[in-house]
Amino acid sequence: MKTQHTGRTTAGDRCYNLAVACVLLLCVLLLTAATVLWIKFSILNTELDKLQTTYSTLITERDQLQTSYKYLTTERNRLWTKTTQMSLERDHLKARNNNLTINRDEQKATIVKLENVMKQLLNMLNTTGKWRWFTFSSSIYGMSNEMKSWEESREDCSVKGAHLLIINSKEEQEIVVKELLSFQAWIGLSDREKEGEWKWVDGTTLNTNFSYWAEGEPNNVGEEDCAVISGSIWNDGRCSDKLPWICEKPVFQ
Repeated sequence: MKTQHTGRTTAGDRCYNLAVACVLLLCVLLLTAATVLWIKFSILNTELDKLQTTYSTLITERDQLQTSYKYLTTERNRLWTKTTQMSLERDHLKARNNNLTINRDEQKATIVKLENVMKQLLNMLNTTGKWRWFTFSSSIYGMSNEMKSWEESREDCSVKGAHLLIINSKEEQEIVVKELLSFQAWIGLSDREKEGEWKWVDGTTLNTNFSYWAEGEPNNVGEEDCAVISGSIWNDGRCSDKLPWICEKPVFQ
C-alpha cells in the first residue's frame, strides 16, 4: 500500500513540475514578446516623433513659402504697376517731345516766313515815295500813289508777293477807310468772269450780307466789272481805268 502511494506522489510531482516549467516558459515567452513589442513601440514612437517633427518643419516651410509667394506676388504687381506708369510717362514724354519738335519746326517755318516777308518788304520799300504803308491784324498793306488798270495793279501786287486788297471784316474796312483819306483805289474784287457774280482775287465769292456798295451800285454802267473803294463805299468801275491800288500781304501766308 505504501509503495503505491509513493508512486502516485512521484507522478504527481512530475506533472506539477512540468506544469510549473510550462508556466515559467510561458512567462518567459510573454516577457520576451512584451520586451520585443516594447522595443518596437519605442522605435515606432521615436519614428512618430521624427515624423511629427518633419511634418511641423514642412508646415513651417510651407507657411514660409506661402508668405514668400504672397510677397513676390505683391512685388510683381507693384513692378507691373510701376512698369505701366513708366510706360505711360514714356509715352507722355514722347508725345511732349513730338509736340516740342512740331512747335520748333513751326517756329523755324515762321522765322523763315518772317525773313521772306522782310525781304519782300525791303524790296517794296525801295519804291519810297510811291507807297504808303500800314498794318492791321496779321497783314501788311501798301497803298500805291501810281495809277494803273485793275489787271496791272493785280500783277504788281503779285510780283511783290501780295494780292489786291481783300476785305474780310468791318474792322478791316474801317482801317482801310481811315488810311485811304477819301481817295479812290482798286481792291481785289471783280465780276469779270460772270456778270453779277462778284469774286475776290482768291476765288471766294463776295458775301452779299457783308459789302459796302454805294446806293445803286454795282450798276455795270459802261462795262464796269472791277471794284473801287472810294472813301467808305464801294463802286464798280471800268477795269481799264487808271487808279491807285492797295496791296495786302498776310504775314503768315
